[in-house]
Amino acid sequence: VVLVNHDFSPVQQVPCTLIRVPSAYEAIASLLQMYDSMRSRPTGIEQPSYIGEGAVIGEAPYVGAFAYIGKGAKIGNDVKIYPQVYIGEGVVIGDHTTIYAGAKIYYGCVIGSGCTIHAGTVIGADGFGFAPNGDNYNKVPQIGNVVIEDNVEIGANACIDRATMGSTRIKGVKLDNLVQIAHNVVVGENTVMAAQCGIAGTTKVGAHCMFGGQVGIAGHLRIEDKTMLAAQSGVTNDIPEGSVFMGAPAFDVSKYRKCYVLFRKLPELYGQLRDLEKEIQTLKSKQ
Repeated sequence: VVLVNHDFSPVQQVPCTLIRVPSAYEAIASLLQMYDSMRSRPTGIEQPSYIGEGAVIGEAPYVGAFAYIGKGAKIGNDVKIYPQVYIGEGVVIGDHTTIYAGAKIYYGCVIGSGCTIHAGTVIGADGFGFAPNGDNYNKVPQIGNVVIEDNVEIGANACIDRATMGSTRIKGVKLDNLVQIAHNVVVGENTVMAAQCGIAGTTKVGAHCMFGGQVGIAGHLRIEDKTMLAAQSGVTNDIPEGSVFMGAPAFDVSKYRKCYVLFRKLPELYGQLRDLEKEIQTLKSKQ
């Protein structure tokens, strides 16, 4: 059996059953979700694990061995906390969220409902704040938090820093492995980032954006809604809504492609320039 889009037209006889669907990719995703839902999920509170004073855990939990839940934490219903997870003091986690092994959530952070946080991710570490003081740097205390809203998925070994003041805020976003989000960044709904993206402090990213791998964005910028950034783009200026940028420094993709055509011809153009210089020198010597 093969899933195909409605507009698929075979050019020869196909020796299998074809099922036409609006989107084969979306259909296979739905089938895989159904299959994944059949897997057994762990339940209960394993020992040894630590649950601090005043912590509240909802119905149908799973707390894996060697997990740590700090005092005053509030854990919703059907939350899965895998072994060696650290949940700091006063952390709030919504219903149906899964936190995989070894993730760390620092004090005071908020995780919404329906979120998935993969192994090794750190949420709420200090933002990179240091004030120059002569030949040294004084640390600027980071007293804010991180707010992860509902239905966010964060890949393995990602880092989302706490705000200097206020909140670093992530809304309905899908982040790949090894993504770095700095202090006081805000990322809008349904934005996706591939592996090794990095966003510097206080930058605001809009909704429905798509970033390829290793995109780097400088601090204090505004990336408006529906922006697309090609892999390894380096962004140093604000980007208007609906733009497609690439390059380092990044600029409009159509202009970049034209420039790249010339860039590839530079060796040839340089040779022509050298030939012209020699001809000019020859003409001058004959005068």
